[in-house]
Amino acid sequence: MKNVANQRYYLVREDVLTDAMQKTLEAKHLLQSGAVSSIWDAVKEVDLSRSAFYKYRDAVFPFHSIVRERILTIFIQLQDEKGTLAKLLEIITVAHCNVLTIHQTIPIQGRANVTLSLDVTSMEIELDDLLQQLKKLEFVESAEVISSGAL
Repeated sequence: MKNVANQRYYLVREDVLTDAMQKTLEAKHLLQSGAVSSIWDAVKEVDLSRSAFYKYRDAVFPFHSIVRERILTIFIQLQDEKGTLAKLLEIITVAHCNVLTIHQTIPIQGRANVTLSLDVTSMEIELDDLLQQLKKLEFVESAEVISSGAL
């Protein structure tokens, strides 16, 4: 068997998948949702052989399950004033972002740099709107995305 880390992946439309691949996805959904309690029940429900299920179960995935988590890293330059980090984090919280890491430099000449790594999977606003809200704060000098992507 090939090393999974060295394999390439492709995004394909559902209509070009084989029937067995589509049924494998259906069976996996039945198992995940709790509609059936065993692989045997799932493959019987979708009319698929167990060998076909085992062949494809670790090879086909719904797109949303792969791109479930999104990580965003934002670099913010701000004035060093009491309560600035709390106000910044309030906006992050209201946007339903989950803070993964915070790194703040020691303030020099009244300025500090903050790097936030955020899980934005549940974010309820557009990224541009979040950045604009951060930039509108009187103590924020700049806010930029320095990396983004899926896990």
